[in-house]
Amino acid sequence: MKWSLSRNQYKGYNIYSMKKYVDKKRIIFTAICILIIIIALAMITFYSLDTIIRTKRSQEFVAQLIENQNQIQMQEEIKTEEETKKFNQSKENIENIYSSETKKAYLTFDDGPSKYTKNILDILNSYNIKATFFVLGSRVDAMPDMLKEIYNQGSYIANHGYSHVYQSIYSSKEAVLDEYNKTEESIKKALDNQNYNSHLFRFPGGLAGGKYADLKKEAKALLNENHILTIDWNALTGDSETSNPSPDVLMKNLKVTTNGKNSVVILMHDTAAKKVTVDTLPQVIEYLKSEGYKFKTFYDEINM
Repeated sequence: MKWSLSRNQYKGYNIYSMKKYVDKKRIIFTAICILIIIIALAMITFYSLDTIIRTKRSQEFVAQLIENQNQIQMQEEIKTEEETKKFNQSKENIENIYSSETKKAYLTFDDGPSKYTKNILDILNSYNIKATFFVLGSRVDAMPDMLKEIYNQGSYIANHGYSHVYQSIYSSKEAVLDEYNKTEESIKKALDNQNYNSHLFRFPGGLAGGKYADLKKEAKALLNENHILTIDWNALTGDSETSNPSPDVLMKNLKVTTNGKNSVVILMHDTAAKKVTVDTLPQVIEYLKSEGYKFKTFYDEINM
């Protein structure tokens, strides 16, 4: 009975039909496997191509970045080379300023601006003359509007340090540069012009001689490394030599110190204690004109 039931359950089946059933399953399984393999290969191919494309784009980006950096570096080198060339030419002009074959006069005023700056500018305007003002940063901070008037009048704004305190400014060569930079910032702020650069420094007390002579030489070299020029004077009125000099004394000093010189850089002062400088300025100008001098500023010598 048991055998009969077992036999009956396979009734209707034969070996051929079972083989077809098994082959069909194998075909389906194989097809699925092939499909999976195809999909896997497609995905691998896709990601490989994507990786190749991304790698190529990345390489192109890096190459472009390097090219841009090289161009920027080249432009900076060209700019630095041009600035160095301009500095060297300006430096040569300054160094040769006293060797002029024609008569030139540079009126210079130290230590301002002050309450008398406006008077000085009015006198200069009446003669259609420009001058050079070696300003102190501390005074610029105190009178920024007056600095604008100097600039707008067309005179040259140069740098005389911030404090004018010898013990401070000459404590090191770096301190000299710091005072220069601090004053430049004061000038830029007062003019509302971050591109302004005076390029020109006058050492308080002058460059030559004195207690700090060696330090000043070191400081001058440091300033030159930073494309900053320096200038002293070769003529003066002596308005700072005594507390209350007379116009006659100032004129005598001027005549003595300019005698026989073609190119003169004349030291005067723009401070609250120097009203005599203002009072004597018309005589100074008239005398220099009578001697055949043409008035110049350092705009004529510095091209940076």
